[in-house]
Amino acid sequence: MRIHAALVATLASIPSAQTEESFPGTPRFDLTRPDIQQFVEKTASANGLEVDAVYALLAKAEPQPKILEAIARPAERVVPWWEYRERFVTAQRIRDGVQFWGEHRERLEAVSRETGVAPEYIVAILGVETSYGRITGRYRVLDALATLAFDYPPRSPFFQSELANFLLLVREEPVDPLTALGSYAGAMGAPQFMPSSYRRYATDGDGDGRRDLFTDWNDVIASVANYFTEHGWKAGAPVLIEATVAPDAELELDVKNLKLTETLASARERGVRFESDLPGDTPVILVPAELEDGTAVRIGFGNFETITRYNRSVRYAMAVHDLAQALAAGVYEPS
Repeated sequence: MRIHAALVATLASIPSAQTEESFPGTPRFDLTRPDIQQFVEKTASANGLEVDAVYALLAKAEPQPKILEAIARPAERVVPWWEYRERFVTAQRIRDGVQFWGEHRERLEAVSRETGVAPEYIVAILGVETSYGRITGRYRVLDALATLAFDYPPRSPFFQSELANFLLLVREEPVDPLTALGSYAGAMGAPQFMPSSYRRYATDGDGDGRRDLFTDWNDVIASVANYFTEHGWKAGAPVLIEATVAPDAELELDVKNLKLTETLASARERGVRFESDLPGDTPVILVPAELEDGTAVRIGFGNFETITRYNRSVRYAMAVHDLAQALAAGVYEPS
C-alpha cells in the first residue's frame, strides 16, 4: 500500500504511534480514549490505512476550543437576512469579483459551455466563500476535524467521517496533512470543500493529473461547476425571483425549509404575487427575507435549491444569488 510521503514523515518522527510524548505547552488528544481508538481501528480497517500511520497523524493534532465556540453560532443561522446580505454583497466584493472574472474569463466561459453553470454563480460562490481565494481559513484542517470529530458530540459522526475522508484525501492528492489550512469546520481551498466533497466532486480542470483546490484556478473553477451539476443545476433555468404578499394573506414561512415544497400555482393561491411565465406546476421554495422593517418573500427555483446544497441555508443561497447578479451587471453592463 502507498502511504502519502507526509504521513510517512510524521510516522518516522514518532518512535511508537502510542508513545507518551511530551508536547510542552501544546495540548494533544488522548490517543488512549476508547472513542479515538475505535475510530482509528475502524477507519484503518475500512480504507486500507496503516493503523500506526493514523495514530501518528492524530498524535500531531491539536484541540481547538475556539472552533467549538464558532460552530455553536454560525452566522447564517442567527443573523437576519438584511444584515447577512450586508456582509457578503459589498461594493468591494463586487469590484474584486468583476476583476477576478476578467482574469479568468476564458476558463469560466469554457466551463460554463461545458456544464451549463453560469459564470456569475461560480464566481459568486468563490466570493462568498473566500473572497476569491484571499481568505481560506486559519485553522489546520487536521486540528479542526479532530476537534469536531472527538469533542463535539452533536455532530461527531459527521466529522469523524470527514476526518476519515481527509486521511484518504492526503493519500490521493498532494495535500500535506500537517500544513493544509481551512475553516473552523475543516473546509478547504478557494471553494471551501469538505474532504468528502473534495474527494467526490473536485475536478482536474487542466489535465495535469492533480486536483488542486488550493492554488490551481482551473481546478477550482471546474470543481465548483461540477458540484453544481452533480446537485441538479439546470442550464438557463431561473434561480430566484422577487415577490410580494397580498395584504390579507396568512403566510407562515420557515427559514429552515430547503425543499421545493410549493409550486408557482400554490404560491399564487396563498396570496403570493410575482411575475413568471413558467408553468403553474413548477416546484419552488417560498423564501423569507428578513428586512429591517419587516419580512419580504422571494421565490426560489430548482437552481436555488442546488445552491443550498453547497451550504444548507437559504440566506447563504440568497447571498450567492444577489452577488452573482451584481457581478453579472458589472461585467456585462459596466458603468
